[in-house]
Amino acid sequence: MNFNPVILSIPLFFILIGIELLIERFSSNKYYRINDALTNINCGVIQQITGIFFKVLSVGFYQYVFENFALLELNQTWWYWILLFIGVDFLYYWAHRVSHEVNLFWGGHVVHHQSEDYNLSVAIRQSTFQVVWTFFFYIPLAILGFNTIDFVFIMGLNLIYQFWIHTETIGKMGWFEIVFNTPSHHRVHHGRNPKYIDRNHAGVFIIWDKMFGTFQKEEERPTYGITKPLNSWNPLWANIEPYVNIWKHLILIKGIGNKIKYLFKKPGWLPQEMGGYQSAPELDNASYVKYSTTTTLTLNWYVLFQFTLALTGTAYFLFKQDDYTLYEKGLISSIIIITITNGGLLFEENKRAKPLELSRIIVLSLIGLYLSYLFDCNLILLISSPLFAVISIPWLYSANFNNS
Repeated sequence: MNFNPVILSIPLFFILIGIELLIERFSSNKYYRINDALTNINCGVIQQITGIFFKVLSVGFYQYVFENFALLELNQTWWYWILLFIGVDFLYYWAHRVSHEVNLFWGGHVVHHQSEDYNLSVAIRQSTFQVVWTFFFYIPLAILGFNTIDFVFIMGLNLIYQFWIHTETIGKMGWFEIVFNTPSHHRVHHGRNPKYIDRNHAGVFIIWDKMFGTFQKEEERPTYGITKPLNSWNPLWANIEPYVNIWKHLILIKGIGNKIKYLFKKPGWLPQEMGGYQSAPELDNASYVKYSTTTTLTLNWYVLFQFTLALTGTAYFLFKQDDYTLYEKGLISSIIIITITNGGLLFEENKRAKPLELSRIIVLSLIGLYLSYLFDCNLILLISSPLFAVISIPWLYSANFNNS
């Protein structure tokens, strides 16, 4: 059993998303699009399962520092927890702020900002690679003597708090906004309006932004997303594309000094010979259109069905991860990532999507039958594996593409 509070809160997250969908249903507002929402959640799925491997880097390094370099032996008194909570949030502010102000780090964080909608599913849209650039910000807590397990627990609570602020269903909150981060403050953070960019980096306490000059109150309604839209429903590409883009620029930039500057300067920086700093463009809301694809209802239901199976499997895998070998973890993670990536390709009506999906269904069914043999003819696997293929294959090929 995994006691990470974020993982334990997954059912609550989906209950709240369901409530937000009900609010949408009985109002005139449109908060959700199925392709965008599933892509958001799928990015979170990839982040959670790859996090199983990246925690060796992040949590493992924190534990190493704690064991070897801690200056104090702290008792778990009430002030210990308060100081740890404040310390985590303070360092989160700086890790988050630098993730916006350093191009290399932005490549690991931009995934969270790619959605052009703003709803609770966006909170789940997290980057696989962000932890690589931000884990060391929290090392001062290990040096001060805050236990690793306690740090992971409080860090989880900090992230859980940030879930509910990703909504347009809650307006301004009066006195609460003086100290705490709220939906209004965080809507600003997700806006790509020039006045909103790189503002309101707080996790729990908005006071950090007010103290360090990065606060901006919500005025006009934000336009969400990034200045150069991803234009894809592929969650794997969403994580890779920022670094492909960085690599393309590095090839064009001349001189090792300029290449290093490009990596560590603010996003948009280029050498003078390439035009210099590229500031965020002004918004033309009259001509702005969100990235969208129109798929058939049958295809949407098919992708949702496969997504539900993948999400159920992911939840079980995350709760039972300690029971698997490293090889098994790698195999299960690969199956999940392939499944949800194929869903994105189907939403895009990619010509390779159906052949890849057919191959996935057949391979998964054969793996299930093989496992039933290994486990002495496990009845559940023996029945469900061919049933999965019998249901999925006709459904897949009855779901026509609009562009075919």
